[in-house]
Amino acid sequence: MLIENWMTKDIVCGTPEMSMMKASKIMKERGVGRLPVVNEVGVLLGLVSDRDIKEASPSKATTLDMHELYYLLSEIKLKDIMTKKVVTIKKGETVERAAQLMLEHNFGGLPVVDEDNKVVGMVTDSDVFKVLVRITGVMEGGVQIGVRLPNQPGGLVPVLDYLKDHGARLMSLLTSCEPAEVGSRDVYLRIRDMDKTALNALKDEMHKQFDIIYWV
Repeated sequence: MLIENWMTKDIVCGTPEMSMMKASKIMKERGVGRLPVVNEVGVLLGLVSDRDIKEASPSKATTLDMHELYYLLSEIKLKDIMTKKVVTIKKGETVERAAQLMLEHNFGGLPVVDEDNKVVGMVTDSDVFKVLVRITGVMEGGVQIGVRLPNQPGGLVPVLDYLKDHGARLMSLLTSCEPAEVGSRDVYLRIRDMDKTALNALKDEMHKQFDIIYWV
């Protein structure tokens, strides 16, 4: 799954001279938690998050009056509060890589840039969730089966052949790269709904033939 197929392309960016107040207004209107800061040709210079804005805002216990507060907020520029060392990703990289980076750095999203470091989109944790839902086929229903198999070439073939021979239609297949036990790996299959009697019979027989972790 490539970033370019899942990223948000219609994004708004800020400029170094944009006021924090205006940036905050834009982010609230667009429902986003981060704003890329770019120069006049779209090259990424930094990133401002809603957390940056909260940390730079005066305390609610401030003694400033409304006019002083308004002036202060209008004087704070994005260049004063933005993060300059921004973790980015290219649109030709995978969603899995984006998820890895977001997990490692505890980010909720990443700017997507081209070879010239120009911002072309944003990818967020919501986009990763959409990919997970799409590739598992959960929105189409069916039954998910967890199977523990020998971690060796051809270990999955007997399961696939068994499902085919019993009229089950495969919707998705995922496997864990971290085996639960030495010499084994966990595989997660989703099959389409079947006649209840046939499905119950398939469930009983698969429990006899294979190491079934769960059946949902």
